[in-house]
Amino acid sequence: MDDVFETTHGAVRGFRAADDVVAALGIPYAAPPFGADRFRAPRPAPPWSGVRDGTAFGPVAPQSAELPGAPSWRPGDEDVLTVNVWTPAPATGRLPVLVWIHGGAYTFGSSAQPDFDGTALARTGLVVVTLNYRLGFEGFGHVPAGSDAYAPVSVGVDVDSGAGAGAGAGVYVSVCGGAGFDPYVSAGAHSDAATDPDGSAPPDNRGLLDLIAALRWIRDEIGAFGGDPGNVTLAGQSSGATAAVCLMVMEEARGLFRRVIAHSPVSPFHTRGIAASTTREIAAAAGCEATPAGLASVTPQALVAASDQVVDAYRRDPASGSRHYDPSLFAPVLGGSTLPVDPLTGLAEGAARGVNLLLCHTTEEYWLLDAVGSCAKLTTDAQLDRFAADFGLDGDLVEGYRSARPGAPVPDVHLALFGDLLFGEFTHRLAEAHAAGGGLAHLSVFDRRRGGADRTAVRAWHCADIPFAFGNLDDDRLSFLVGGAPGPEDHELARRMVRAWSDFAATGDPGWAPVTDTTRRTAHVWTTVDQPAGDRRPLPDRALWATTDFPLLRP
Repeated sequence: MDDVFETTHGAVRGFRAADDVVAALGIPYAAPPFGADRFRAPRPAPPWSGVRDGTAFGPVAPQSAELPGAPSWRPGDEDVLTVNVWTPAPATGRLPVLVWIHGGAYTFGSSAQPDFDGTALARTGLVVVTLNYRLGFEGFGHVPAGSDAYAPVSVGVDVDSGAGAGAGAGVYVSVCGGAGFDPYVSAGAHSDAATDPDGSAPPDNRGLLDLIAALRWIRDEIGAFGGDPGNVTLAGQSSGATAAVCLMVMEEARGLFRRVIAHSPVSPFHTRGIAASTTREIAAAAGCEATPAGLASVTPQALVAASDQVVDAYRRDPASGSRHYDPSLFAPVLGGSTLPVDPLTGLAEGAARGVNLLLCHTTEEYWLLDAVGSCAKLTTDAQLDRFAADFGLDGDLVEGYRSARPGAPVPDVHLALFGDLLFGEFTHRLAEAHAAGGGLAHLSVFDRRRGGADRTAVRAWHCADIPFAFGNLDDDRLSFLVGGAPGPEDHELARRMVRAWSDFAATGDPGWAPVTDTTRRTAHVWTTVDQPAGDRRPLPDRALWATTDFPLLRP
């Protein structure tokens, strides 16, 4: 069969991902965001002639990560704003649409990861869309404006002294603006990317604006693939989940989706001051001025390398504050026109009461970050107390986590605390905020800790739930995430999770009651049928977290 789809930009030929599913990959939803369009809001995709080949994923956004089973970014890859579509074959009527936003600390990842193959979900009667968006500095770096934009920086590297505590060991920055300085003089080959044609500064949260552009493409084009543009569910995990809940309170995204699935949303947000400080650190490492023209004069590859250098400096410096423990330079920037209010505040005020919300977190989130060497190793009580102080946590909170885990080694207490700080507690507060604002919020927890044919112990860690929800357990490239080859009980759990996602996307009901009383949490627990009911990890303790403010505003 000739699986060709006609869009307003041109025709695209897909392929049979299975006998009953057609996929079309790498379809542009916006123009390449480089050259004159760098650091700007996304522009419309140009049309093409003939039939575009849709059998391969598009290029990934600039990043240094090399992930198993996924393509790597190569300097010069520019057509990074693309979508991929899986649709039942033959499509029957206008089907619900599920749109997936990958995670990766706003810094790495892509829609081409094997976890996110949409075939199994499409077989349930959904049209599944995954997408790439700008990451790292290109997508979430703050490009300063006004007086900040005209202050050049002197940059240098001082590996031994660690001068400049705010920059972390190895990088120092000093602002030394001079009278009459004009950053647009000798700005370099790409100075036209510094401002929009109307003279406005580049917007913050360009990665979020990419997501809105993709949703508009879906609104206009998904009918050609059998999807219903009026029945769209936005889904994501980790930073992708937080991006989804951000869109719930962004005016530009209003009306583009009816439901949101957010697995392990991550809590940090940045003020514009934090974001501007990060820009100065990255510019220092890149050897450029922290100005629109200065930042545009260096390549995306140079900004990726500079960001990695800043991250490494934080990792090596235990005295560098909260970023030392798992350095992540980027987060949604609050304030300004793109994201004037954080999701907790906006949801509690009823900004998205007409959007149903399905939330989930895992019970051992941070054990994955420890296993892959992403976070600092804490082995003493003194280090744990320093960790709490660096994040501004109440001492009683740490003592509560110690008491709840009698005899547990310091690393286990630290990982439990860090996981709830960044993921678990924030997930529950989002559910409560949405319920308080008049919305329907369904809460769930992934606690599958037996796996394989021999039912050995596995971790319910960050990302382990996603292959289950996508129905992709049998891909060997995912065995590390799910703890080895799956057994029959694991497949049964995957079928239940796929069905819950599909039902929620179609009707708004995942199969359990929503949160109705914001003082009590009603969470559905995902486990295999052979896991004893008494063998459950504790959920975040509401009383212990009562004095901690969210969202987390830490660099």
